[in-house]
Amino acid sequence: MIKKVDHIGIAVKSIAEQVAYYRDVLGLPFLGEEEVENQQVKVAMFQAGEIRIELLEATSDESPIAKFIAKKGQGIHHVAYHSDNIKEDLDNAKKQDIRLINETPQMGADNKQIAFMHPKSTFGVLTELCSEE
Repeated sequence: MIKKVDHIGIAVKSIAEQVAYYRDVLGLPFLGEEEVENQQVKVAMFQAGEIRIELLEATSDESPIAKFIAKKGQGIHHVAYHSDNIKEDLDNAKKQDIRLINETPQMGADNKQIAFMHPKSTFGVLTELCSEE
């Protein structure tokens, strides 16, 4: 079951160029950076109340983030929802004819299991489910 918004993913060309804005201008606590090799992305995380902001920088020209920026430019990439049972929520979405990008969860940033639903099935919003399973 979906419990809350976990984070908002923002596609950026350069994390280094944007850290100061989120940390110094907005005053958001900087939680750190990590690279998620299987997603071909570097992630910088900030805390905004109960929600995290994740800056996503491509580590490869073949990365979904690189393709997103090439097509749409920098900006909001996805909204992620915290699930207490990601497999059950994926099965439920599939039964409701939602197109899944990931049929099974995979490892994402912050040691979370993640899976994406295609924006063509979710009214234009790339939707991520994440869980600490």
